[in-house]
Amino acid sequence: MMSAYFDFIRIRFLMMLAYRVNYYSGIIIYAINIGAYYFLWQAIYGSQDTLAGFTVAQMTTYIAVSWMARAFYFNNLDREIANEIRDGSVAVQLIRPYNYLFVKMMQGFGEGLFRLLLFMVPGLFIVCLIFPVSLPTDPKVWLIYLVMLFLSFLINSQINIMTGLFAFFVENNEGMMRMKRVMVDLFSGVVVPIAFFPGWLSGIMEWLPFQAITYLPSSFFTGRTPLEEAGSVILLQLFWFLLLLIPIWLTWRSARKRLFVQGG
Repeated sequence: MMSAYFDFIRIRFLMMLAYRVNYYSGIIIYAINIGAYYFLWQAIYGSQDTLAGFTVAQMTTYIAVSWMARAFYFNNLDREIANEIRDGSVAVQLIRPYNYLFVKMMQGFGEGLFRLLLFMVPGLFIVCLIFPVSLPTDPKVWLIYLVMLFLSFLINSQINIMTGLFAFFVENNEGMMRMKRVMVDLFSGVVVPIAFFPGWLSGIMEWLPFQAITYLPSSFFTGRTPLEEAGSVILLQLFWFLLLLIPIWLTWRSARKRLFVQGG
């Protein structure tokens, strides 16, 4: 049965490969975004060497790595689920002999693998040629960061799945999906590192899963979080992964009881 789920990863990867030109152009767009933030932070730092514990070199690397990591963990599972609920095709999915939510996770991972190999890796290489990005040389840091990056994908996908499932209750959750995307980008630390948030807001972020998506892994990769504390970051990510399973299960259980089909 597991081999069937792995086929969903392969199929999604091949489907993304058919539209790879879109992602090659996306590398340019991400490079422009990184460049804009790079020059913005250069202006903010001015003559200062450090701000909120970040050196200029760390901030440059943080910006590049955060945006390229987003290319891997980003997916549209929320929109896919919502569309399948609205057009009624979810009813067909539910009678098939597999777990619908697990299939969605596998499809998201197939898309993530495509983005990792054909977007994130070449994109990071190009960005390193343009901007003074300082990548770690310790293989342990790279291996641990890949584990963190995978957990980032799981947590972000869980949030997307929960958002998509709300279409069972509100019928049209377009506004919720847009709000979720803004919240993830802002509160995960892609736009502004959480260290720059006001004290009261950064305290709230410690009780939310967003920091485990981007801020904590990127802080470790840039050297702001030492190697000795990597275990605590991974444990925190695992904690949020396991905790988010509960609301997903409750939402899914409730949604299946009130399933109705719109359209064909």
